[in-house]
Amino acid sequence: MKYTCLGEKKLLNFGLLGCGKISVRHSNLLGHGEIEGAKLSAVCDKNLESAKKIGEKFNVPFFNDISEMMNSCKLDVVVVLTPSGMHAKNTIELSKYGCDILVEKPMALTLDDADQMINACNEANVRLFIVKQNRFNLPITALRDALDSGRFGKLSLGTIRVRWCRHQPYYDADSWRGTWAFDGGVIANQASHHIDLLEWMMGDIESVFAKSINALAKIEAEDTAIATIKFKNGALGLIEATTATRPIDLEGSLSILGESGTVEVSGFAANRMQTWQFENEQESDKYIFEEFLENPQHKFGYAHKKYYEHVVDCIQKDSSLLVDGIEGKKSLKLINAIYKSIETNKEIFLDSDFGSSRLGKT
Repeated sequence: MKYTCLGEKKLLNFGLLGCGKISVRHSNLLGHGEIEGAKLSAVCDKNLESAKKIGEKFNVPFFNDISEMMNSCKLDVVVVLTPSGMHAKNTIELSKYGCDILVEKPMALTLDDADQMINACNEANVRLFIVKQNRFNLPITALRDALDSGRFGKLSLGTIRVRWCRHQPYYDADSWRGTWAFDGGVIANQASHHIDLLEWMMGDIESVFAKSINALAKIEAEDTAIATIKFKNGALGLIEATTATRPIDLEGSLSILGESGTVEVSGFAANRMQTWQFENEQESDKYIFEEFLENPQHKFGYAHKKYYEHVVDCIQKDSSLLVDGIEGKKSLKLINAIYKSIETNKEIFLDSDFGSSRLGKT
């Protein structure tokens, strides 16, 4: 990579590309000095007023042109917060400036775009981080440790349930929301983090079969979908995702079942321990609901804070990324396979050349 920090740690200058709704949490964490070793140094959005609002709030330069921001400011990392359909174009352009790049989920909409992003960053010798902050949720870390230590034995079933509420004004707020070219539906957007968690826990996928509908939302893509999965280890999986829950959000949950134990993490975003049961109890099990019940309260988001600390640590120590472009592409491949199954009404095998779906297409 570009450099290895020795001795005193380098203070990393972060820039934000995209100043929409999702930028609020990122700008607050960086702009209020919540991340040791990092500071907000510039923001950019094609809508200058949006950039100005955040720039003036944190007293940093603001721009409506990428090249102008990059040529005017010495940035170590740029966070890409534009619509998903723009991620590839933005990442490839930014890689030419030699900065590390952090991309919000999903990393892209098409597998070809993901490959181009990975290749561009490799050629430029810069890091490509994909935002998967839910992997840092306290209950999720406990679940992952149990898996890694073999406590589940043979896995049998993994499920996610994303039952969220998104009324029509949410989609109407931006012209790109719910479109195939720039966003996708509930599978590509709202369920993206949970799909990542399911695959991370359960392992490589053999095949998927899916169905979807537009239950309530008037958008191009789907607002409700289900998918059944067969994992290569023989286990099955189930994805249930909707933004048609009413009147408010219900849950964003993950369940892992094996021959020796069951764990369910519930909450809005897989952030609260619901069930922790194992046949062979350990002394540490007594303290699970004390130490790993839920994320500690943080005004700008505990998991995002932990994620940013991981990013800074990786850069300062030149250490391995938890989710780089290759890892981020895994869940994107499953998302595309789900859409391909919906379009063809067929079971899709992920190791096959199943082609592209309508996701990311105009």
